[in-house]
Amino acid sequence: MSVRARSRRPLEISPRSADALLGAGFAVALALIIALGLGNRAADPLAYVFAAGFGALVLIRRRHPLAVLCATIAGIFGYYTLEYPPLGVAVPLLAALFAAADAGRLGWAVAGAALVCAVALWFRLHEGEAAGYLVGYEGVSNLALIVTALALGSLVRSRRLRAAQQAEIDRLTGEQAERQAELRVRTERERLSRDLHDTVGHMMAVITVQAGVAAEAIGRDDDAARTAVGHILDTGRRSLREVRGLVRVLRADETDPDGGRVHSLAEVPELVGAARKAGVDVRFEPGSVAGRALPSQVEAAAYRIVQESLTNIVRHAHATRACVSTAIEDGALHVAVTDNGAGSPAPPGDSARNGLAGMRERVRLLGGTLTAGPADGTGFAVRARIPLEVTE
Repeated sequence: MSVRARSRRPLEISPRSADALLGAGFAVALALIIALGLGNRAADPLAYVFAAGFGALVLIRRRHPLAVLCATIAGIFGYYTLEYPPLGVAVPLLAALFAAADAGRLGWAVAGAALVCAVALWFRLHEGEAAGYLVGYEGVSNLALIVTALALGSLVRSRRLRAAQQAEIDRLTGEQAERQAELRVRTERERLSRDLHDTVGHMMAVITVQAGVAAEAIGRDDDAARTAVGHILDTGRRSLREVRGLVRVLRADETDPDGGRVHSLAEVPELVGAARKAGVDVRFEPGSVAGRALPSQVEAAAYRIVQESLTNIVRHAHATRACVSTAIEDGALHVAVTDNGAGSPAPPGDSARNGLAGMRERVRLLGGTLTAGPADGTGFAVRARIPLEVTE
């Protein structure tokens, strides 16, 4: 199979080899014309040197197309000055015209061909040849050869340029695909980092508070210590489920609709219950949202806002009361989380500031706004407005 496959591969010839073959064939063709031609002077070795010279010029046509064109024109004039057997007007020019057109020097090629034809026509008319024959019969055949050489050179150049442009397009397309892949990876990493912060950070905050309660109650109030340890166990189990869910998202195929879990406002009571266990009296007011089906992106963002806000209250606010309220007004979901705590954000460098930044980013991507700052009087307030019409 491999031998048969290799035998079907097209033969590849290097540009230098192709030029060498073209030059040799061109020289041989001119030599045959000289050998069969008639003229005032019999062909001698110098005439064949001209033929070999015309063929040799093909070897440098790629690097010096204009020099090849000028040298060919000079060679034609020299050849006919010595009155060697006729080669025709167009035939010796074919290789030079092809090279000039292939190099994008079409104007020079046309000018060179016109010069040779005009000089040849003038001399032959001066020698008494019939104008009708020169212009009508021989002129048409010479013109056909010249146009063919120019057209072939232009066609080869056009195909080469198209191949180069396609290669450049493929390169740019590949680079764009790589950049898009990198952007998707970076976006996914940012999303996962926010999810990890929102989920694990919230659970760890609750566990830390309950561990402190248990540590203070050991030896003094065994019932309180057991209750705190029970809260720690319950929160730890829920945290483990959340982490496992994130791992499933990472492992799931993109086409698997059950690969990941999308949080909703229906789970907010669990967050409220966890905060209450941590010692904060939280009141939940679902308002007009209760029982309504909202876009999944909106519900997930609202859930994360409530989760992060309650986590910050438990860890930083030193609050005793908090309120979570939701409402639908003017085609948007409004979420507010307030407390009666210290009324200042987390200290610089704390992860809570990253949480606020993550919340703002989530809301911004959905076309909404989020504000966070001290509330009227005492406490801290987080308020978000998320449009219900989400563009995919």
